[in-house]
Amino acid sequence: MDLPSHAAPPDPAGQRRADAARAWRAFNASLAFVLLLLVVFAAQHAFDWRPWAVSPLSLAGLKGLLGAPLLHGSPAHIGANAVSLLMLGTLAGIVYPRATVRAFPLLWLGSGLGAWLLGEPGSLHLGASGLTHGLGFLVFALGLLRRDRPAVAAGMIAFMFYGGMLLTVLPREPGISWQAHLGGALAGLLAAWLFRRSDPAPPRKRYSWEIEEELERELAAERARDAAQFEPPSPRDVPVLWNRPGQEERGTVLPFRPPRDRLH
Repeated sequence: MDLPSHAAPPDPAGQRRADAARAWRAFNASLAFVLLLLVVFAAQHAFDWRPWAVSPLSLAGLKGLLGAPLLHGSPAHIGANAVSLLMLGTLAGIVYPRATVRAFPLLWLGSGLGAWLLGEPGSLHLGASGLTHGLGFLVFALGLLRRDRPAVAAGMIAFMFYGGMLLTVLPREPGISWQAHLGGALAGLLAAWLFRRSDPAPPRKRYSWEIEEELERELAAERARDAAQFEPPSPRDVPVLWNRPGQEERGTVLPFRPPRDRLH
């Protein structure tokens, strides 16, 4: 959905400072979450993490909806997710800061629900790959829905690096939780639709031909208003200035006697 804005572009220097500050906030937030994942992974040997993983179709496994994205099975597992979260989280936070914050809880729960509903009973699902797919599909869908320049550019960048997510939502390799990927992807699409207008559209430059067309429309409307002033009103709009005394009803048909036959 196009969200046009005719506001004047802000000061270039001020806009650069605002963009840089937003980029640093998005990067720092993504980096902080990645560091949290590393801390939890380093401490996994010190506690029993299995109750906090998603166990499909089990009431006890619902606890994993909260804890599973923080858990990982190997250094390679957390390394791949950390890079994806850092890149996609920064990209989404730069272009859609409000939508990303509002969508993150939905992505978190969606990835866990996908694993809980579609996974095989008795298996355990853990990892933040559902979040990465949610962020990827969020950026893809917002680029299609908003269609402003930053949104389209962000969607193309995300697709260039992580276009393979379109295939990893289907079963491919054993041991890979495609169910969590699918749940996160669906949550990302839903969040894109719900929060597509959370962030204002960027101001765009107005070209001279647009200004000329707007001036022509204003002149045409002004001419129409001037012409309407000299147009005679409708007879129904003309007020009645005088009524015959004693006559309450209008439009009454009076009967007349037919003329008498004359003899010739």
